[in-house]
Amino acid sequence: MTALAGFPVADSPDFDSLRPYCRPLERLYCIGWQGPVPAGWKLEVETTIVKMFWDAPVPGADAVREPVRLDATHVAQALALAEATNPGPFGSRTIEMGEYVGYFEDERLIAMAGERMHAGHLREVSAVCTLTEHEGRGLARALMLHLVRRQVQRGELPFLHVLQQNERALRIYGKMGFRIYREMPVRIVSME
Repeated sequence: MTALAGFPVADSPDFDSLRPYCRPLERLYCIGWQGPVPAGWKLEVETTIVKMFWDAPVPGADAVREPVRLDATHVAQALALAEATNPGPFGSRTIEMGEYVGYFEDERLIAMAGERMHAGHLREVSAVCTLTEHEGRGLARALMLHLVRRQVQRGELPFLHVLQQNERALRIYGKMGFRIYREMPVRIVSME
């Protein structure tokens, strides 16, 4: 799983209370915090994340073939794909958090997307990625629409996060039916 942290007061986070739960060099994702980095912690990444939600009718079935549901037997391939494409936080147990689906070619996972966070009627679309040599075929889009269709039919509101500098993804998601909700600072830190 991925370590995410939120603080009651974003301007003065209590990192000392996190120490017992963190291993040295383990990456911790912090959203909304912009203050000074406390002693004993290292700032690895500082950027802005764009939060988007689905604001369109239920998508119809896509013409691309039906995706394969990923399970524990696919963890190594999902990790390799995430390592090659860097879709954001993805760990060895991430696919246990919801439905993850993918497309294979010659037994190799070439594209995937899934569900991570879930709170009330909100359901995240996450880990959207395609190997570079297979981009442009609409695979990630088809996987996303498959998940969005299922979520909307269950009465859930799909949402996602994308880095502000990923302008291509922002354009694609906007054309699909996602709308920007807000932008927030995000930092990745590790305990020294």
